[in-house]
Amino acid sequence: MAQSKPLSFPAKGATRQPLELSRTLHAPRATVFEAWISAKHVKRWFAPEPFTVPEATIETRVGGRFDLCMRSPQGEEHWVRGTFIEIVPDTRLVIDMTCTDAAGKALFGAYTQVRLSDALGGTRMDLVQRYAVLAAEAAWMVEGAPSGWSSALESLERQVVRMQVRAQPGAQAGARSVVHAEFHLERVCDSPVARVWQALTEPEAKAKWFAGTPGKWELLERRMDLRVGGCERLRGRWEGGVVSTFDAVYQDIVPNERLVYCYQMFLDERKLSVSLATLQLEPSGRGTRLKVAEQGAFLDGYDDAGSRERGTAQLLEALGASLRA
Repeated sequence: MAQSKPLSFPAKGATRQPLELSRTLHAPRATVFEAWISAKHVKRWFAPEPFTVPEATIETRVGGRFDLCMRSPQGEEHWVRGTFIEIVPDTRLVIDMTCTDAAGKALFGAYTQVRLSDALGGTRMDLVQRYAVLAAEAAWMVEGAPSGWSSALESLERQVVRMQVRAQPGAQAGARSVVHAEFHLERVCDSPVARVWQALTEPEAKAKWFAGTPGKWELLERRMDLRVGGCERLRGRWEGGVVSTFDAVYQDIVPNERLVYCYQMFLDERKLSVSLATLQLEPSGRGTRLKVAEQGAFLDGYDDAGSRERGTAQLLEALGASLRA
């Protein structure tokens, strides 16, 4: 996509170490991208609490404006005056920002890079900001940036959930809806059927690949009771405090051939979906052909827009890596 001539940053002023943050947001990349480039959405999240954003102007083009006002509860205002440097839809944004006081005095610069990628549970957002302090009295603002971003990203997490609810035709807060989806995936593993079956059904072997993003997800609970009518649960906390829960009940088990289970997915206490998953194993030369099919019902405003399929594909890659280890 279009890109302007790279800037030399920072041009002046005292610098600080870059701020690097990663967050898994439980929404498709397109939704997270929209939350960055739409003024009505930016006004809902782009400020640490208890600040608000009463005004915002966003021009989504290279050279376009990224301007917004952040207002404290006492009425003090600071402005972010930004310019889009690079825009790759649903993937990457680069924005050259300058924070000013209400009179327009430049306080510090923040060269901001945002990268979006698919992740288990939604979208991984990697953010890097490089700072230039332009006024001595603004040094504390830069030092407080990690805390401020932590608060803003919690607001962003809530905003992308709201956006998904409202994306449903006629949806309102508390409205009921169901979106149906299905997908089919296949992988050929170099390992024999018995070893692949072990990786799918033995707790210690499955724990090596069936989990959240390392370093971005904390295990809270894992249990597995492999029998028809038995249950499996995986529960963990993502950065920002959101807890995801996978609750499954086994419906059919044919050792080394077939595994069928129903599962529910929750974010905190909110039920996102109910799905039927079928895993089939077949010999393929010296290895194994693994077939995965899922039919899902996504509930009450949640439409994963393919992120479940992408997340499952990533898990299969992790499964393959565990078999090669």
